[in-house]
Amino acid sequence: MSIQASEQSRKQLRNPLVEQRADPWVLKHADGYYYFTGSVPEYDRIELRRASTIEGLTDAEQAVVWKQHHTGAMSKNIWAPELHFIGGKWYIYFAAAKEDAPFRHRMYVLENDSANPLEGSWTEKGQIVTDWDSFSLDATSFEHNGEQYLVWAQQDPAIQGNTNLYIAMMDNPWTLKSKQVMITRPELDWEVIGFMVNEGAAVLKRGGKIYLTYSGSATNHNYAMGMLTAVETSDLLDPASWVKSQEPVFASCDENSQYGPGHNSFTVSEDGKQDILIYHARSYKEIVGDPLFDPNRHARAKVFTWNIDGTPNFGLPPADTK
Repeated sequence: MSIQASEQSRKQLRNPLVEQRADPWVLKHADGYYYFTGSVPEYDRIELRRASTIEGLTDAEQAVVWKQHHTGAMSKNIWAPELHFIGGKWYIYFAAAKEDAPFRHRMYVLENDSANPLEGSWTEKGQIVTDWDSFSLDATSFEHNGEQYLVWAQQDPAIQGNTNLYIAMMDNPWTLKSKQVMITRPELDWEVIGFMVNEGAAVLKRGGKIYLTYSGSATNHNYAMGMLTAVETSDLLDPASWVKSQEPVFASCDENSQYGPGHNSFTVSEDGKQDILIYHARSYKEIVGDPLFDPNRHARAKVFTWNIDGTPNFGLPPADTK
């Protein structure tokens, strides 16, 4: 790496990028725009914004594209929306519960055929039906070798803990066509603090490998990112294809006052030459009450590099720049 490239790789982006937006998702589309969404503190709606630069997202105009229902399904605690472009249409995956059962989350899909997803109308395509009906959230989708896959977090009543990660092939962006397969469960010490959680998956491909990051433990300073790795030619529906890193790949940093980094996504710099980690974190450790209702999980962005062995090196979460 040249000295100039090395300096660029250390450039710190504005931190926070977007305040009070947890579970941040950034997609750089073919139109050159960066699209952003995330959980709003009220958990009552889905917002999108776009900008021609990553840092432009900070002050970009927001569009409310969907609001929770008054009663019934999708009427409470709208969590972790993600925006995907599949087959020429836009899709939003999100989790939602009911007013009378605020933590009975299931996964839902919206569709929009407009060129700009901040415009046009969003159609509810319904709930993603999995192999059993239980707490489920954090759906993400990726294409590989001509197949569309879904990865999500779900509770299995037969397994101790809160959520495991599952994968399945898709018939269309809201329907599974294969049986779901568990690819990780919370079992390591760092994954089971407060809650036994694997959630918030994101997919990164490079050098013949598929890296799947996820987050574990409660949503306080113990929250951290882990990673699974699969060879791109392997059967992604075979749990044995996925190798789990035994230590977190991104975690709290007292020195920089950054706590609970996780629920990430990936994008690239404007010139396409730098890989960027999008994640949320707080700038303090002590939280009063339930961490879910502390609004200051801010969306953040960090350039990351690659190790000699080809694995991503996320480094440490950098300090706030303001």
